[in-house]
Amino acid sequence: MYKGKSHTLFMKYAVPQMIGLLFNSVYMIVDGVFIGNRLGRDAMAAAAVSVPLVEILIALSMAVATGAGVMISAHLGQGEKEKARTIFNLSVLCTAVMGICICVFGNIFIHPLAELLGSTPAIHEKAIRYMWYILTFSPFLLFSFLLSGLVRNDNRPKLAMFALMFGSVSNIVLDYVFMYPMNMGIAGAAFATALGPIFSVLIMLPHFILKRGDLYFAKLKCKWHHIRSIYVLGFPSFIMEFTIGIITFVYNFAIVHYGFGEIGLAAYLIIGYLMLIILTLFLGMGQGLQPVFSYFMGTGEEDRSKALLNFSIKIFLAIGILCYILIFFFSRNFFTIFNPGDMELINFTESRSLPYFSGFFLAGVNILMIAYWQANERTGKALAVSLSRSVIWPPVLIAALPLLLGSEMVWICHSCSEALTAVTAFILLTTERKKKKI
Repeated sequence: MYKGKSHTLFMKYAVPQMIGLLFNSVYMIVDGVFIGNRLGRDAMAAAAVSVPLVEILIALSMAVATGAGVMISAHLGQGEKEKARTIFNLSVLCTAVMGICICVFGNIFIHPLAELLGSTPAIHEKAIRYMWYILTFSPFLLFSFLLSGLVRNDNRPKLAMFALMFGSVSNIVLDYVFMYPMNMGIAGAAFATALGPIFSVLIMLPHFILKRGDLYFAKLKCKWHHIRSIYVLGFPSFIMEFTIGIITFVYNFAIVHYGFGEIGLAAYLIIGYLMLIILTLFLGMGQGLQPVFSYFMGTGEEDRSKALLNFSIKIFLAIGILCYILIFFFSRNFFTIFNPGDMELINFTESRSLPYFSGFFLAGVNILMIAYWQANERTGKALAVSLSRSVIWPPVLIAALPLLLGSEMVWICHSCSEALTAVTAFILLTTERKKKKI
């Protein structure tokens, strides 16, 4: 099933998922371009409030998709197709329940939720308008990521890539239609973003309905210990994706607290779009490799798993270094497309982006190690690295460095947290390999 050398497996599984998620990240970026050019700085700040919410939704979906994917690939590696189908159907049930709860309770508490995520009085109404569409259509967003992960585990990585790409392209078209000819304002941008995942889901559903692989809908056998295993195995992935939401939330709060105001929020939204592109490259490749690592675990092919990991570390580091070189020379061109007439915002964003991304070449290796340990059911190590780069180092550094060295230090905290996390991952990997030799 997973034949070929490391570079062949990398190209077949990591690259399609990377491309699919990269196109999917266009959802929010295109919104930012249209909102910035059509509605201006305050509307961009209002959209920024919903970024942590979207990332949290994606994180919840990825938790189920990855946890179920690890179990499914391991079962398929051992020839246990019936057990794999049971996990698939349980993951669908879990996602449906989460989607309904988020839609209902999110809309009930939408005003305090917006305030919690960083809304200010000046942008509150616009933020609410944008957030309503995200919450109401949240079940489709959850299912688009779940099904793309499970299609990939069912050996159809190109179908997952196409579905995510189609959803992104539809979002671009609908953004223009809703914001220009129909003049729907910020609600149009949100509505376009909400509709994109529906198209992705519709493209992937026939694979499961028509039984085109080993996974398909069947009579549900609800086993609570399997549901628990899905969430336990998927928790590091949740934290890994949730990192973007957590860091965005912490930064939104810190930007207001340290006096950067609306221009700081708008600048961080644009920086966040660029961050999303880079992290999506790494997340996509890590998720694409998960079924391969899990399958090797099921078949006991440890040497092939180690060879693929070593090859992938080199690729992730190379891509990370290349990304920073491109940011150094061309980031201003990227920032200009969001609001070309606001030179103050462009200059502010460019000057803060270089320290912000200085340590991001290490983020890819951190994400790869999380995916590797998670795929091999070494949840403790995966969780340690996930927590280091999300709820441990970023809040600590954002609280401490600006107080000690000045408010501008807030912009380098994320890179410092990635560096400290990389040290943690290196120690864990070195210790693991020494134990195996002994």
